[in-house]
Amino acid sequence: MNTSDIKNKSVGEIVKEDFSTVQIFKKYGIDFCCHGSEKLGTACEKQQVDVDKVIGELQKPAVQSEGAVKIPFGSWPLDLLIDYVLKIHHRGIRQNGPELMELLDKVKEVHGDNHPELFELSDLVFESFHDLEKHLQKEENVLFPYLYDLYKASEAKQPAGQMHCGTIQNPIRVMMMEHEAEGERYKHIRVLTNNFTTPEDGCASYHLLMQKLEQFVDALFEHIHIENNIIFPDFIKLEEEWVEM
Repeated sequence: MNTSDIKNKSVGEIVKEDFSTVQIFKKYGIDFCCHGSEKLGTACEKQQVDVDKVIGELQKPAVQSEGAVKIPFGSWPLDLLIDYVLKIHHRGIRQNGPELMELLDKVKEVHGDNHPELFELSDLVFESFHDLEKHLQKEENVLFPYLYDLYKASEAKQPAGQMHCGTIQNPIRVMMMEHEAEGERYKHIRVLTNNFTTPEDGCASYHLLMQKLEQFVDALFEHIHIENNIIFPDFIKLEEEWVEM
């Protein structure tokens, strides 16, 4: 693929084809999940990054050897993708959230006087977990049960009944708005923590907090990418094909 073609390809599509490219986009602060529909050229321009340099790194085979795992999400069946989101992302958020808050409270108590930004960080993370729980419940109780039924009908080559709210685009629109809000929140957290950097006077617990928080954000952005750039657009196509509106 020539340089011009890559520039005009959406960031989400690039990640969909090769998830290991996330490491490059993360390096340059390029949003591949909430704004995955943006063309690579546009995304690089927004971040004031040399697009040719980014393309050069994307085309290097070495991308695979820098600790990144190439998971072919784009080739997975849609029901398997939903299983993955439920069993990895939803469980992970509920398991890691309380542990992260407990660690954050501990670090805040010890280092809060010298690092008052920890109090804002604590508020932001707490608010995020509260909002995410409501978000997960909407996916589990409203959207995903219907998507499973729609996928089953499409596999059987049979028409599917219409969703109770008219079209899946309505709840999907809400989910994407909530993704956008979380994405913006964690971009602010990234700035607040100096890109998850432990300060010079930070203890081992502070360092662990930054590690755990960055891992949580990486997993959350993977969640948003899979839904925004694969699950949602692919199910919208299935609805157009198999549901009589």
